[in-house]
Amino acid sequence: METLSWFQIIAAMLGRFLPVWIALAVTFALSITFRRRLGLYGRLFDSPVGMMGFSIVMFWVFTAIFADMIVTMDPLAQFAGSKNAVPGSALKSPVDGAFTHLLLGGDHVARDVFSRMVMGARIVLKIAPAATMFAFMVGITLGLPAGYFGGKLDTGLSFLANLVLAFPVILLFYLLVTPEIVQSGLPMRFAAVLFLFPILFLVVLLNSRFFTTPMKRNLYVAVVLVLGLWAYSGLAFNADPTGVWSMDPNLLNVFVSVVFVNSPGVFRIVRGMVMDIKTRDYVAAGQTRGEGPWYIMLWEILPNARGPLIVDFCLRIGYTTILLGTLGFFGLGVSPESPDWGMSINYGRRLLAMVPHPALAPALALMSLVLGLNLLADGLREESLKD
Repeated sequence: METLSWFQIIAAMLGRFLPVWIALAVTFALSITFRRRLGLYGRLFDSPVGMMGFSIVMFWVFTAIFADMIVTMDPLAQFAGSKNAVPGSALKSPVDGAFTHLLLGGDHVARDVFSRMVMGARIVLKIAPAATMFAFMVGITLGLPAGYFGGKLDTGLSFLANLVLAFPVILLFYLLVTPEIVQSGLPMRFAAVLFLFPILFLVVLLNSRFFTTPMKRNLYVAVVLVLGLWAYSGLAFNADPTGVWSMDPNLLNVFVSVVFVNSPGVFRIVRGMVMDIKTRDYVAAGQTRGEGPWYIMLWEILPNARGPLIVDFCLRIGYTTILLGTLGFFGLGVSPESPDWGMSINYGRRLLAMVPHPALAPALALMSLVLGLNLLADGLREESLKD
């Protein structure tokens, strides 16, 4: 079989991404149709920059969702005679009914670069948004009372946050996933503390909202505690007897590191915003009506800080994506054989002058996702300022 031309390669890749194009078309059609009912998300479609960023981000989100349908080969499989094969190369021994060409060539151990790039999106988007969300729950849970109450509580929490922020982020992130630190059990102890914050946040949120209706409050809090502690036992300690909630040790180390590194920055932002918003008249009105401090913090102050927090959330996912790529580049990612973009770039850069495609494909994927997140954040910032 002959090597495919670049026109054939591009056409084949566009065809493989067909589920993504369909999902994007449906998403845009529904979003634009109902955008006036969708608040800040709907107004995003009035911003060309925001729409461009949203398109890029959702492309990779749908790629991660439909990765099993898009890949042409097993991303971990090795194919004889395909070491550092050029894009469009034919397999030496194709399997009947399977794809016959390596669309973006082969890497240093004869694995399909295209399939690894596609599956790498699933790894990145499985970690970055979830870990950033956990970091926001930690930062919000601590930042709200620090900014609202002030005093010794604020001084103590701010000191701890500044202590973490005093370390260079890359160095701190690197240290937390080194084998010596992992063997000490420190990441699991961090997980035991940090993974409690989502449960605490939701319990306090529901308790403050439904405090005047005890029956409803008790039901909601009980559901959160049961499901939360069930997930907590599996994620933090891998002790879920049903096996529904579990996390690979390598993934746990990376996940905890992302949460720990990002939480102080979120804390500082939330604290500063609360210190400003708590002086507003509607907060004083709530205090006059006898509303509790946690109700005021969670249901009066936090909603009015949502715009900047949403923007920061998008930016932090981008920063986290870069950090994950950096870890993978240093060989400290999820696992050595995983199609992690950073790991793929590290392997590919060793032969960059001779065969650039093994490093170029994941590098462009990483760059485009971060660019999309930054453009999305710019669009959200632009629209949130109109509130």
